[in-house]
Amino acid sequence: MLGRLFGVFRSLSPASGLSLTAAATLATLERSGPCRLTWLAVREGVTQPAMTQLIARLQEAGLVDRVADPADGRVVQVRITADGKATLAGRRAVRAERLAGLLDRLSPDERNALAAALPALNSLASAQLAEPARWNGGH
Repeated sequence: MLGRLFGVFRSLSPASGLSLTAAATLATLERSGPCRLTWLAVREGVTQPAMTQLIARLQEAGLVDRVADPADGRVVQVRITADGKATLAGRRAVRAERLAGLLDRLSPDERNALAAALPALNSLASAQLAEPARWNGGH
């Protein structure tokens, strides 16, 4: 059942040429602000070389850029660009529209049950965000 639910959520995202990891990385940068590539790799559960390649592709597409860390000019941070934010906003709008269409197919009782479950689902998601290394094998 959980696998089917994940499939539904994956199907809500538009085909924009972004992998799920790329979209998640952009969303992380939007939420957290500029951060080091090593932290992003841990946060997204990928190796540093894989994140380096992903950031290079995102930078080439104009969705992220690299900037000097204000606290230590020798350190480079990655940040989302205006185009990256616009890409995420577009994906979210399409996803919301598709989700609304699915929700319209549910009965009022089913929609109420989903609404009642949202606080618990939010707590579950927040617990994972608070401890990414624990959920990614302790790396």
